[in-house]
Amino acid sequence: MSLAAAAHAADTLRTCLRAQDTARIIAATGASQIEFLEALTATDGIEWSRVEMFHLDEYVGLALTHPAGFRRYLRDRLIDKVGIGRYHLLDGEADPGRVAQQSGDVLAARPVDVAFVGIGENGHLAFNDPPADFTTERPYVIVTLDDACRRQQVGEGWFASIDDVPTRAISMSVRQILKSREIVAVVPDARKANAVKACVEGPVSPMAPASILQTHANTTLYLDRASAALLTETNQGISTQSRRGAKTT
Repeated sequence: MSLAAAAHAADTLRTCLRAQDTARIIAATGASQIEFLEALTATDGIEWSRVEMFHLDEYVGLALTHPAGFRRYLRDRLIDKVGIGRYHLLDGEADPGRVAQQSGDVLAARPVDVAFVGIGENGHLAFNDPPADFTTERPYVIVTLDDACRRQQVGEGWFASIDDVPTRAISMSVRQILKSREIVAVVPDARKANAVKACVEGPVSPMAPASILQTHANTTLYLDRASAALLTETNQGISTQSRRGAKTT
C-alpha cells in the first residue's frame, strides 16, 4: 500500500515540476504515514529543492525536542532527508493564534498542488475531530482534541498516558484541505477500519470528518486489507469509484 501510494505521489510531484517552477504540498504525520514517507523519500527523480511544504497540524505547547512533535517528525522523515527547498512548520510553542494567522496567510497565497493526509481512528481529518467545522474558511484553526484522538496518540506509543497528550492543537481547516488540487490519503491498519467504513460508505457528516473527501473531485484513498476489512463496496486491491467520484485503492 505504501509503495503504491508513494509511486502515485511521486508521479504527481514530477508532473507538477515539469509544468511549473515549484510544487506546493501538505504533509501529514503520525504512525500511519511512516512507511509511506520512507517509500516516497526513497523514490528517484523528484527535485525536492523545488518543493514547498506546509505542515498539516501541530500540538499546542509541545517542545520541538519532544519525540511526539510533528515538527521533529517532519524534519527527521522528510525535510532533512531530501532537502526540501522551502517549508513552513507550525510552532506549537509560540502563540497559537499568531502562528495560525501567519502560516495561513502564506498558505492561502497560492493553490496547493497535492495534500498527503491520513484518517484518524475517530474519523478526523488533520486534527479536525468530530463534530468538525465544515464551514470556516480560515486556513488554520485552533482546536480542542477529543479523548478518542488523544487515546490514539497513546495507543501508537507517542505518549506514556493520556494525561501527557496536549489538549489543543493548531490544525489546517477542512475547507483549506479541500482546496488542494489533489489529495492522497494513506490509511493503513485495522484500528482505522470503522473510521474508513464511516467515511467512505456513510453520509458526508461532521461526525465523520474525513467523509468530506467524498466531495473532492481528485482524491485517492489508499487502504490495506486491514483498514478496508469492513467495506462492502470495495474489494481488496481493486480501484473503484465512490458515489461522489473519489477513488479508493
